[in-house]
Amino acid sequence: MLKAQDNGLRESIPFFIGGVTVMDEKGKLQVLCDLIKINSANGNEIEVAEYLSKLLSQHGLTAKIDAFGNKRANLLVEVGQGEKILGLTGHMDTVSLGDLTKWNTNPLEPTIIGNKLYGRGASDMKSGLAAQAIALIELSNSGKLPQGRIRWIVTAGEENGTPGANRFEEQGIADDLAALIVGESTDGDIIFAHSGSLSYRISSVGLSVHSSMPEKGKNAFDALVEFYRREKNLFDDAPFDEYLGSVKHSITVMHGGDQVNTIPDHAELLGNVRPTTAFGNDNVIKKLKQLVDKVNIDLDAKLQFELIYSYLPIETDPQSNFIKDAIEISQQSYQQFYPQHRKVNKDVFNGATDASVFIKKHHNLPVFIYGPDTWQVAHKINEYTTIPSFYATIDAYKKIIKHFFA
Repeated sequence: MLKAQDNGLRESIPFFIGGVTVMDEKGKLQVLCDLIKINSANGNEIEVAEYLSKLLSQHGLTAKIDAFGNKRANLLVEVGQGEKILGLTGHMDTVSLGDLTKWNTNPLEPTIIGNKLYGRGASDMKSGLAAQAIALIELSNSGKLPQGRIRWIVTAGEENGTPGANRFEEQGIADDLAALIVGESTDGDIIFAHSGSLSYRISSVGLSVHSSMPEKGKNAFDALVEFYRREKNLFDDAPFDEYLGSVKHSITVMHGGDQVNTIPDHAELLGNVRPTTAFGNDNVIKKLKQLVDKVNIDLDAKLQFELIYSYLPIETDPQSNFIKDAIEISQQSYQQFYPQHRKVNKDVFNGATDASVFIKKHHNLPVFIYGPDTWQVAHKINEYTTIPSFYATIDAYKKIIKHFFA
């Protein structure tokens, strides 16, 4: 049972028992707590999927679990009838727990202090996942589902390689969507654009000799360091994106060699780039390959480029009704549950989400990201979500869905 700590008082939050049109607040919070207790750090999504499937079945909703080995699984739910389809998506995995000695609480034992609930995934993104599940349940229980279909697309592995989203994309799960809402944490803001994410490896081949006669060999680091030096200005002439700004890029890993008294015959570096709509993934790859070719010519080197992954940027017109209406609805919900909350805004961020996968064949798909609490606490030690924002997000999801089909 969850132990809640508030002003020195402790209470137990009872398990939710289904069968009512609207869950009480403790019931809603229990769903979130149950999800946090499941350790799905970079895996074990099957346990989350089974929990959600059981929860939904208590309310007459059928979920399809697509297990694909090693405790990985996707989950798919479709509610309603009609031609128009609104997608909701969220992921079941979290990042690793981190150094447990630095946590003030057990990351797998959700703990309430004041109006915050602490635990791994509280922000990213089990609060958004729970809010989506509860919104679907309450809409279904109300008997007033909108004229259309809601497709809940719940993925594995968003934090590392997106195997779940890629599997769904290959199955064509987003091909017929009219729009998509991603449940990552946004603190109630409507995120209408985010950067892509592209990671690559540059390998360098040299000639190994004893370090007492370096002139007889070829140090693999020489060309790699030259690539590193030139990469710093590689995207200076990339066009500035109206919403996402400049192309962000970094070289983050470099290693090679085996022994201190041997000239290394191999070395490699890893880099990450955040493409924008104005300067997309294909342009980034072209630039990187051109730099590899230039260094190889200038230094008679043997650099090789390898693409690790390439996620697309997303961008939806911030003046569209889809975005404007969502902002207005979120503001109403936050005023109801969280009066001291600041004004809801439209915004962008340089992170990436599963939406980057789902727009591969559907480039003009309207998308926004919306969920409880702030992106800034995701992945951190002592991760939390603010409880009023969790309740407000549930309310907003229901209203946004109804309005979309109205």
